Amino acid sequence: MSQSERRTALRQQRRRERLRQLWRFVVFTATAAGLGYVLLRQGWVLSSPDQVDVIGSRQVRREQVIQAAGLRFPLPLLTLQPARIAADLSTALPVDQVQVQRLMAPPRLRVQLVDRRAVARAQRRGPQGAEAGFVDHRGNWMTARQQSGAHSDADLGLQVQGWQSQYRPALALVLSRRSQLGPALEGIRFEPDGSLWLETASLGAVRFGPLDERLGRRIDVLEHLLRTLPQQLKGRPLQAIDLGDPDQPEVSLPGAVKPAAPDSNRP
Repeated sequence: MSQSERRTALRQQRRRERLRQLWRFVVFTATAAGLGYVLLRQGWVLSSPDQVDVIGSRQVRREQVIQAAGLRFPLPLLTLQPARIAADLSTALPVDQVQVQRLMAPPRLRVQLVDRRAVARAQRRGPQGAEAGFVDHRGNWMTARQQSGAHSDADLGLQVQGWQSQYRPALALVLSRRSQLGPALEGIRFEPDGSLWLETASLGAVRFGPLDERLGRRIDVLEHLLRTLPQQLKGRPLQAIDLGDPDQPEVSLPGAVKPAAPDSNRP
């Protein structure tokens, strides 16, 4: 065989090898795609509500989770978005935390919930008049039924009066700073005009005034007064405390009204 014929034969051999490799790739890709399709459509599918596991909650049922998440069966597991489902459940259900996981073997959807915890008793004005309930640490309203099925703090002596949804951010801030005020805080009251009052064991009612950006500052000043004012009063009764202007708090004694003069350590 001449050199030219050998080169031709070599080129043909390489061409046949490339065709075989291409064919193997096509077969492998088609097989993988077919297997993936079968697993997606037939294997990793939620075919019934029984494949949704709801754990951690004492009050939310599986049916409520399925309805709140908008699940319709059969449902390919891989098409689910756990983050979106968690966000929908957090909005629709009386829960504090939500975690959603897809489990492949066997195919299941696991939903782990943490119930809201009641931290205070509450009262609001409803269509039928005064309505009693509870609030969680974020200021969300909880019905008596929700509280009875959920964990709650042992001490629910704190009372919130005049709850409305627009007051929730301010209420959440006060509740988050509750440890700063200690057991002296006994009540939180929202007036119809939106002004805030705090009831304290040692200083009585304290006017906080409007719900503005100085709310945190007022809490700091009240914490200071709770520590220092009882010693300064030495048993004398108080008429009122006004923290509407937290930089110039007013303490009213019977028969006199004057600005409080905290010491130089005031926050």
